[in-house]
Amino acid sequence: MIAAASLLMLGSGAAHVVVNAILKSGGDKMSSRALIDGSSALLILPLVFVVPLPSGAWLYLAASWITHLVYLVCLIRAFEGADMSAVYPIMRGTAPVIAAAVSVFVLGDPITLAVAAGVLLVSLGTMLVAWWNAPSRKALGWALATGATIAAYTVIDAAGVRAAPSSLSYIAWVFLMLGGGIGALFAVWRGPRFLSEARAQWKPGLIAGVLSIVTYGLALWAYRLGDVPRLAALRETSILFGVGIAVFALREQVGRSRVIGAGLIAAGAGVLLALR
Repeated sequence: MIAAASLLMLGSGAAHVVVNAILKSGGDKMSSRALIDGSSALLILPLVFVVPLPSGAWLYLAASWITHLVYLVCLIRAFEGADMSAVYPIMRGTAPVIAAAVSVFVLGDPITLAVAAGVLLVSLGTMLVAWWNAPSRKALGWALATGATIAAYTVIDAAGVRAAPSSLSYIAWVFLMLGGGIGALFAVWRGPRFLSEARAQWKPGLIAGVLSIVTYGLALWAYRLGDVPRLAALRETSILFGVGIAVFALREQVGRSRVIGAGLIAAGAGVLLALR
């Protein structure tokens, strides 16, 4: 089960960075996010009718909705203020350390010295990736706030998916509530601008909606099988893919610190994957 959870999380990380690259490359970020989340809600809707109700997890779903709303606002502001390669590593690098600490004290998940070392290597590596192209103070603040909310919803959803009757039950309802609620809220917020963005970006938005289900669905499934400290850190290997996309797709520059940081991330992931 540990191996399966680890593989699920690596797949989640790979898909996650593509979603964020699509969001970053779009025009109006809030409209793009509304399109992505709305698409994921429509795609997941049929599953709601064939899975059991998430009895025992409704409070977690409500808390997750609120936390994700704050997270998405912070994420959008961070992406509006700096390059993806500058803020993405910061927001993803701070999250696993916070999530590991909270999950140990709140969920009672075990953590060993080796797991802690792997988590720290991944986090230090992601932070080092951003060092060469540090964002402005404002963008840095939004990125750090995003990292804190990532840690918060990670712990909330890990507890929620464990409390639900099945992984699919929680996955279906979390996407329906997040996509339908937050997506609709953002669409109304942007008004006519959302309509123009939807006409121009519906294809990438639909692709990102599918990948959103893949990335977070795999993560939630993994959290039901394994412990948060190891798995939350493994998901941040997405930065390895993120650096590649930032350089080759978004045509951003890369420096020595990013190469060293990527090496630390790979080393941390290797430690976490080698543990049994």
